[in-house]
Formats: sequence, C-alpha cells, structure tokens
Amino acid sequence: MIGLFLIVTIAGKRVALPASTVESVVEIDEIEAVPLVPRHIAGLFALRSRVMTVIDSSASVDGSRLERKDRTEAVIVNCEGHGYAILVENVDDVVQLTEPVMPCRAVLQPGWARVALGVIEIDDETLLVVDPAALVEGSEVSAAA
Repeated sequence: MIGLFLIVTIAGKRVALPASTVESVVEIDEIEAVPLVPRHIAGLFALRSRVMTVIDSSASVDGSRLERKDRTEAVIVNCEGHGYAILVENVDDVVQLTEPVMPCRAVLQPGWARVALGVIEIDDETLLVVDPAALVEGSEVSAAA
C-alpha cells in the first residue's frame, strides 16, 4: 500500500489511516445517544442530511472511552455502503508515502492487533496503519464492557 495517509491520534497513539478510505474530516458537536448498543458505538449524528453512526475509536481498540470535548474531530469513512464517523483525539497531517506499508513485527495488544494493517516510517517515527473498517466493527472487549 503506497499513497496518502491521514495521521490521527487514537487512544493516545499517533496512527495512520489510508486516505483512500477517508471521505472527509469534520468536527462533531452533538451526538445522539442510542440505547443498547456496543460500547464502541457513541451514537448517531447528521452530516449533510445523512445519518452517521459514530464510532468511539478508543473504545473500539482498548475498551476505554474517548474524552469528549465540546467539538470532537471525526474521520468520515464508508464501509460496505454505510457512512461512519470515527471519533479521534486529534487529526495531525496528511502524508505521501513512496514506500509500501511494512508488516508489523512487534507484539501488539489484542485490540491494536485486530485493527493493524502494518507500519509506516515517517520522520524517524514508526506509525501503525489502522484499518477503519476494523474500528467500525469493534471488538469483543468493547461489546462486553
């Protein structure tokens, strides 16, 4: 995988999302709670007359909840024809890579291992490449918590 990557912060860690999976980045101010959903689903919100399911990326990875501010940044993705807003702590940058994504050789915690596509090197920093569809899917940790 060579191309553009969106650098974001999830669960306190800088990670990369393949830009090909990202529709846009928005700020969300109001999320409507939905009862009886898995822990990683924060609720619903409307974006340009489209109802989006809001995914708490931290809860999806490790079961913790993202600390929400008045306005929270979200990455809009489309998975299997449905729009999702993935809440992130911070959106940092977009980078162009000319080298392919490398396999991750480190032992990762189960939540990170589930969403990892590999790693990239940016300015002497190794970043995990995360699959947005895996964040949307959630985990048994987030569903059971």
